[in-house]
Amino acid sequence: MTNRDKESLVLARLAAQILDEKKGEDVRVLDLRKVHGAPAEFFVIASGNVPSHVSALSDAVHETVKKATGMGPHKVEGCNNAEWILMDYFDVVVHIFQKDKRAFYRLDELWSDGEEVEISVKS
Repeated sequence: MTNRDKESLVLARLAAQILDEKKGEDVRVLDLRKVHGAPAEFFVIASGNVPSHVSALSDAVHETVKKATGMGPHKVEGCNNAEWILMDYFDVVVHIFQKDKRAFYRLDELWSDGEEVEISVKS
């Protein structure tokens, strides 16, 4: 695993841990590095209950990742209606859905060729 791969994995796990701590539901990290045509190395996927929860989850990821790494997302989409917020960190893309939108778009199933990653690092 290259340093860049390690950094991406650390970022993906950090985002997932933040989402879990802030009561995001069904938090998953998918490793897409072996999936041909994948738009990123890792997807972090989580659900929130209502738009304000989805926004709060996104804000928490943004603030904590910025403090820990100095890096902000390259692009953020979906903040206006907070049904599906996408945070693009180049190699890591964070998707935060309202539950019904996650069920509708089935991103987990669409990228099921990716391997699920353990969120917490075991010591």
